[in-house]
Amino acid sequence: MTAADHDLADLVGVDTTVVVLASGAILVWALALGVWKYHGIRTSPERTAHVYVDIAHRAALMYSFATLVLAALVALSAFPTAVNVIAAAVPIVFFVGAIAAYCVHGALRDTTNQFVDPTRGTYLFMLALIVGEIGGVLVLVAGVLVRVA
Repeated sequence: MTAADHDLADLVGVDTTVVVLASGAILVWALALGVWKYHGIRTSPERTAHVYVDIAHRAALMYSFATLVLAALVALSAFPTAVNVIAAAVPIVFFVGAIAAYCVHGALRDTTNQFVDPTRGTYLFMLALIVGEIGGVLVLVAGVLVRVA
């Protein structure tokens, strides 16, 4: 390890580093989805990508930056590493799951609205997503509030 490696380790914890890396991975995925979207625009008679390819691209871009916000909250949280990692991982898992679902619909070209004829468990999944994403963020915000209080 170099001195710079030690400086980074002193600056942010492993929890922050993991979340920043997740943000970077999602951003790379978003950029690759942009290539898929571009290909759809270039090759389709309508000059548009499939709606779910477009949604996947935009969602991945937004989720990559949302994950970076999670990293900042993790870095500032007073909670233990395990709490921070779990609190950040829950929304990140749902972010990744949503992007993956959009990719599947884009590849299959099977729908333009996944809620028109939802598969069994869709609404339960959405409820879990709502609770998990909001809950994970609230835990991290609470960790920051504990630190500043």
